[in-house]
Amino acid sequence: MAKLYFRYGTMNSGKSIEVLRVAHNYEEQGKKVLLFTPAVDNRDGVGVVASRIGMQKDGIVVDDSLDMVGMAAAERPNCILIDEAQFLNKQQVLQLTEIADTLGIPVIAYGLRADFLGQLFEGSYHLFALADKIEEIKTVCWYCDRKATMNMRLADGKPVFEGAQIQIGGNESYLPVCRKCYSMQKSQTQPHHE
Repeated sequence: MAKLYFRYGTMNSGKSIEVLRVAHNYEEQGKKVLLFTPAVDNRDGVGVVASRIGMQKDGIVVDDSLDMVGMAAAERPNCILIDEAQFLNKQQVLQLTEIADTLGIPVIAYGLRADFLGQLFEGSYHLFALADKIEEIKTVCWYCDRKATMNMRLADGKPVFEGAQIQIGGNESYLPVCRKCYSMQKSQTQPHHE
């Protein structure tokens, strides 16, 4: 039975490298992959899945008008991969469940667990609720050797703890950090009340 997988990690944990590696493995065996990426992720151009180490591949842009189920039914790929799955909405995640359940095509979604304030993204929330298998992609805190579990947003190189949930960016905008270092940075930037 095909499953819906959610593989999550912080910024800089290698999610996009993993997406590209899995796509390559299928294609090297002559198998077909549909690679989806949300329209909002325009860091390297809309529809481009790119890793920080320079690998990239064109993907199919996911927006509100895309019928992923219809496309999967017509194309009959061996696997569906989604990069930046945290940006999906509830209906798009439900389409992924339908692809796995009714078309029998495995779906592997990669994304962030939470935003820079520790709040779940809509896509992540529904993937945690509906995925058959949830796997963490781990990386190390920018400041210490603990496992990174948070994404800290930067503005002009300094941590910030307010702003819109979605702000597209890379290492210049976000660091992977553990909860302890996140809390320490936050307490140093917040005004202290006496």
